[in-house]
Amino acid sequence: QLQLVESGGGLVQAGGSLRLSCAASGRTFSGYVMAWFRQAPGKEREFVSGIIWSGGGTDYGDSVKGRFTISRDIAKNMVYLRMDNLKTKETAIYYCTCRQGVAISTLGKQFRYWGQGTRVTVSS
Repeated sequence: QLQLVESGGGLVQAGGSLRLSCAASGRTFSGYVMAWFRQAPGKEREFVSGIIWSGGGTDYGDSVKGRFTISRDIAKNMVYLRMDNLKTKETAIYYCTCRQGVAISTLGKQFRYWGQGTRVTVSS
């Protein structure tokens, strides 16, 4: 059974940094795309970043380019999201997700498996 478990969320001041982790289990993830989405209170779910498990290609939402970095550790079945220079408007629950495929999608509906989320609060 495929399982995604996020960790690393918390409270940080604006301008600070956090690293989120996603532990993936239940299968071999070659042929999968991993991604992070976030959902702020009262707002729609938003694509943050994605990575192709085997090739390592990445994509980022426009608002996080240059500040966030996605990576994966194939040996440990882990996906990470390094977030720098965080802004108060980025307070949200951050979700790890994955889908079979070789292209990164920015549409949440195309992802089948989701973690429970980890809360990130950015204070002013």
